[in-house]
Amino acid sequence: MIFHETMNLVSWSFPTTIVFGAGALDALATHVKRVAAAIPGRAANAKVTALVVCDAGVVKAGIIEQVQKHLEGEGIGVAVFDKVDPNPVEKNIFDGVDAYKASGACMVIAVGGGSPLDAGKLIALKTTHERPLVDYDDATGGDAFITANVPPILAIPTTAGTGSEVGRSGVVTLAVNGRKTVIFSPFLLAKVAILDPNLTVSMPARVTAATGFDALTHCLEAYCSLGDHPMADGIAIAGLELCALNLARAVEDGNNLFARGAMMKAAMMGAVAFQKGLGACHSLAHPLSSEKNLHHGLANALCLPAVVDFNETVIAEKLDRIRRIFDEREVSLGSALRSLRAQIGLPDGLRHEGVTEADIEKLANKAMEDACHRSNPRPTTRDDLAALYRASL
Repeated sequence: MIFHETMNLVSWSFPTTIVFGAGALDALATHVKRVAAAIPGRAANAKVTALVVCDAGVVKAGIIEQVQKHLEGEGIGVAVFDKVDPNPVEKNIFDGVDAYKASGACMVIAVGGGSPLDAGKLIALKTTHERPLVDYDDATGGDAFITANVPPILAIPTTAGTGSEVGRSGVVTLAVNGRKTVIFSPFLLAKVAILDPNLTVSMPARVTAATGFDALTHCLEAYCSLGDHPMADGIAIAGLELCALNLARAVEDGNNLFARGAMMKAAMMGAVAFQKGLGACHSLAHPLSSEKNLHHGLANALCLPAVVDFNETVIAEKLDRIRRIFDEREVSLGSALRSLRAQIGLPDGLRHEGVTEADIEKLANKAMEDACHRSNPRPTTRDDLAALYRASL
């Protein structure tokens, strides 16, 4: 059954222009033309061509066909690059740059979950930036090498998890060190994000659950992270409220457009909020993707309760505020998150996804190299991270 609650089409700017609502995809061509017209030095009558970056699953779902129809019907040229892995690697970026240059595109339209959205940003970056990708690693100050001459990026999410459509970063596993690496710059922000809940209806329940837990984790870790950013805190709390009310609803009834739309909002809000920082959960999750090929949202879901328990001694008041958002009856936020995880059909530990005690030493070493734990509210050592993996098994 499809719900038909009122959903007006609206636009926000934070600072990306965000077009939200059922049917928002109809506005795509108008924004492509507007963005193309603002490209410095571009002739007013030049044909607009866009490289659409996606993965095979989005093509199979018929979503790229919809995107092409909207663009080609308005005289906009389209080239499709669909060779993005579930956890993007450098080769995906380099192949995408080749496709961009061969097509004569003037912009990138990234369509899909977090992987195509991240890859689209980094493809755009590498069309004009010659340094090796490792040089742009945010953990080593690589943002200083990123300049404004990045082609325009538009983003169309088809999941509700990463919020990459409004984020300033792309994540890729580098060949030089095998590490899932964050590349961050305001110049990687999309010019426009199109959030159409209709595009998320085809997500299976398990993917809906995993991506939704990703949005939840972003909001929670942003709110709990070190630093002082009251606007990020406010957005994070509002995002958590949306997750508490709508994540299970979206999993239980994939045709519920209101719940789907609410989770798209929560995902977008989480990515806006985590400019404040993230935490140890993300440092645990990144190696699980690069080493064990776990879906990022699922990795977060399996590690977050243990991280919350670990942080209880230093931010009890914050965690209790979040606990009340999710369930008054649970004695701790960690318990509430485990209950929600079970309710939406996700496993109760990493062991169900093939992670064993034998993996922990390597995973902990890589987690320690990851920058996210630096903003965790409780300082974490390598041994702490290893213990958190064990607690999450």
